[in-house]
Amino acid sequence: MKVLAINGSARKDGNTAILINTVFEELNKEGIETEMVQLSGSIIEPCKACWACGGRKNCVHGKDLFQEIFEKMTQADGIILGSPVYTANVSANMQAFLERASVVADMNRGEDLFKYKAGAAVTAARRGGALNALDAMNHFFMLQNMFVIGSSYWPMAYGQMPGDVRQDEEGLETMRRLGQNMAHLLKSLETGGVLK
Repeated sequence: MKVLAINGSARKDGNTAILINTVFEELNKEGIETEMVQLSGSIIEPCKACWACGGRKNCVHGKDLFQEIFEKMTQADGIILGSPVYTANVSANMQAFLERASVVADMNRGEDLFKYKAGAAVTAARRGGALNALDAMNHFFMLQNMFVIGSSYWPMAYGQMPGDVRQDEEGLETMRRLGQNMAHLLKSLETGGVLK
């Protein structure tokens, strides 16, 4: 089993990456392979609404990292989306990525590219806007027939400067539980039953 995380932060290895790695620690304990793609330093182009992706199972435009990341998403058993809060929403790169991914999936609806995969969203916030960012990412999962993973609280942590989220113990514990819940669901899906 494998979980792919997409980190939409402009900061490589910043607060969002710390949160994703906290989830990864729990997944790795259960023998689940993990990989993080960080969008920092790159630009994801917005959807061009050309509809040429129909029947191709990927976007036809290859000037950015989208095609490679989208292919990894279709191969993964679970997907984690992570973004800091920018203006009470996800980052511009994450928004562009989700729009393109949604269009490709919609134009290939009969393929069920993400059906029954597990999805989890995480966000780092300085103060407010975290629920808006989580909603934006969770909406992608819900539109794709995916299972959305919950935790003991909203999967968010507070921090402005890189590393600040390490001081939010409740936020980190929420990430650990998110990882445990994701591992539980993935193993249940793999065995075709419910694990206790």
